[in-house]
Formats: sequence, C-alpha cells, structure tokens
Amino acid sequence: MNEFKDMKSFIRIVEAGSITKAASQLNIAKSALSKRLSILEQRLGINLLNRTTRSQALTDSGKLYYQQCLRIIEDVSVMESSLQNKLCALSGPIKITVPLSFGLSHLSPALLKFNKTHPQIQFDIDFNDKKVDLINEGYDMALRIGKLEDSSLIAKKITSAKLILVASESYLKKHGTPQVPTDLLQGHVRLHYRNTTETLTFKNNDNTLVSINIPTTMISNSGDYLCQAAVHDMGLLSTPDFICHKYVKTGQLRPILTDYYQPAVRGIYAVYPQTRHLSRKARELIDFFVKYFAKMPDWGVRPGI
Repeated sequence: MNEFKDMKSFIRIVEAGSITKAASQLNIAKSALSKRLSILEQRLGINLLNRTTRSQALTDSGKLYYQQCLRIIEDVSVMESSLQNKLCALSGPIKITVPLSFGLSHLSPALLKFNKTHPQIQFDIDFNDKKVDLINEGYDMALRIGKLEDSSLIAKKITSAKLILVASESYLKKHGTPQVPTDLLQGHVRLHYRNTTETLTFKNNDNTLVSINIPTTMISNSGDYLCQAAVHDMGLLSTPDFICHKYVKTGQLRPILTDYYQPAVRGIYAVYPQTRHLSRKARELIDFFVKYFAKMPDWGVRPGI
C-alpha cells in the first residue's frame, strides 16, 4: 500500500478529466488505474468520484480529499527541494508548449543554452500557436503571448513584444508611403494573420482613435510566411516585432505610420497550472528565461530604424 502514490494517481485522474486520459499520461493500463482508484475508495470508505461512461465529477468528499492531496504533495515537494543540494544536477523531462514563430526564432537558442548547462534535462517541446489544455495534455508549462484569459494559470512575465506595421520599399514606391492613416484607403492592401482582427486601429494627434479596413491579399496562420510575403512586395503587414525585426534592420521592410500605429505592448509569459506544484527544474527554466530576456530583446524595433 502506497498512500503517496495513490494520492498522486488521484490528482492525475481529477486533472486529466478521465481515467482513460490519466492512464495514458501515467503510462499505465486503464484497468490498473481504475482498480487503484477503487481500492483507494474502499480504504477510505467513501466515494471520491461520481462516474458514468461519459463523465466524472468529484463528490463533496472527493473535493476535500483532492485539495488535501494537493497540499500534502506540495509540502513534500517543498521539503525535498529544501533538502536538495543546490549544486545537484537537474534531470528528467520538461514538457512545454510554445508559440511557433517565437519558439523557433527566439526560444530555441535559449533552450539550447539552458540544455548546455543542464544536459540531463530532456525537453518535450510542442511548437504550436493553438492554446492547449496544459493539465489534460500533461504539460509542465507553456509560453503565452498577449492577454491571459485563463485564470487557472499562474503567469510570470519573461519579456514583451509589440506590433508594428511594415512594408517593403518596392511596395511603398508602387503604392505610395502613407503619411496619415486615411492614406491607406488609396489602393493599399494587407497581409492578414488568421484569427486576428482585420481592422487596423490608429491614434490621431488629438488621441482619438480611427479604425481602417483595407483589402486583404493573403491570409495565413504563419507569421513567418507573411513576413516573407511582405518582403516580396505583396502588401502591408501588422506583425509582432520579434518576427520581422531582422528584415527591418536590414532595410528589407520599413515601419510606417509609427506616430499613429501604437498598439499596446504585449507581454510574453511563462504559465503553469496553479493546481500543480512546479518542479524545481521547471522553476529553474522560468528563472532562466527571465534572466535571458532581461536586456532589451534583439527584436526591439525603434521608430525610424
């Protein structure tokens, strides 16, 4: 009988949402996990979950037991961490999901540097712009850009980015360089990142806002592809500076309407479920990210550059 193991298994069943998913994440047979839960309930003399073929729900006793399990697991983890030698090598897997463009261009070098210091860490990385369910998919943490809507996540800001409006010199020679936002209505076209607003919002000199809609010539879910299209004179592009900064610095793309186009700076956050104790290796990784991006990021594009 291993009460500690039973508690961890129960937590996984609750957070995964089903015994099937929990068994998959724990890499054990569903029947074995189901039996473990039944034995646990028999030992406690209570029902922890109301289960049907399609759903499960915590009983009142189950909710209390779940919260107590979380507290005990975290207390043990904190105790073990405090007893560990700080020089002890970090090891084991870290499962992380990150935005595609940011991950490939800027996070990869950071992860490689972290891995050189901690070679016994095995990264399981999902490069994906979709927001996955960290608990159900078994992720330790994620990186998210912009407004955080999931209140069940704990977030730590590691850096920031901003949107800029860019175009190639050849495109601007053909269509004209806009001096004020309404100039965009004179034959300009844009490249559009899927699932974002099609409206460009500008701030006038009197701080009033003006919204402009111009025809879209291309839609894609890849910011990198759209950046390449902008370089090849296909249209205007509103893009995070971390995607296009190299082309701006080489002169292949040029920021326009910088006095008017001033979207809010977007935070880039490391997030993890508040119901899950953050392992020492994951915490070390987040702290590393904060230090790594502490100086002005290399993608910071200033007006006029």
